[in-house]
Amino acid sequence: MSYFRRSGGQITLLALSAIGAVISIYLIITHYDKQTLVCSTGGLVNCERVLSSSYSLVPGTALPISIPGFLWFGALGLLAVCAWRVWPNRRALLIAEVVWTAVGMLSALYLVYAEIVRLDAICIWCTALHIIILLTLIISTILLQQSGEEAFDEEEEAEDTSRITAKQH
Repeated sequence: MSYFRRSGGQITLLALSAIGAVISIYLIITHYDKQTLVCSTGGLVNCERVLSSSYSLVPGTALPISIPGFLWFGALGLLAVCAWRVWPNRRALLIAEVVWTAVGMLSALYLVYAEIVRLDAICIWCTALHIIILLTLIISTILLQQSGEEAFDEEEEAEDTSRITAKQH
């Protein structure tokens, strides 16, 4: 049962990373092709204001922040595949997922701050990515916690088995 629960969690992380990567690609394309975003351009939700601000670029460069975002989602997808199919019993991968998603969440919180406080505008595409990052942090934390509980359960079972064996002798 735990294999299916763990696999489902990794598949969900993989799916969320794919969705995040697709949104990032869309934002990269609109940045370089100077295309109009499918988004509101007035009021609080104003993607144009957010994505044309200095906060939409990697500091000190002309690269859109969606490029490191795309790479972040790609790395998360790779971690999910490794934890699902390559080394499913490696707790270190689960720890790496939690650390990686926490770093992503810190970046997202900074960008949310920039949107709300500095720009007084919100980009719906960016918000979708921030929600995806939050979901990946929650899921990866749950997966890590469950792996610790499974290890604890296995230790208890081993102790029970050894007590039974000792009583039989």
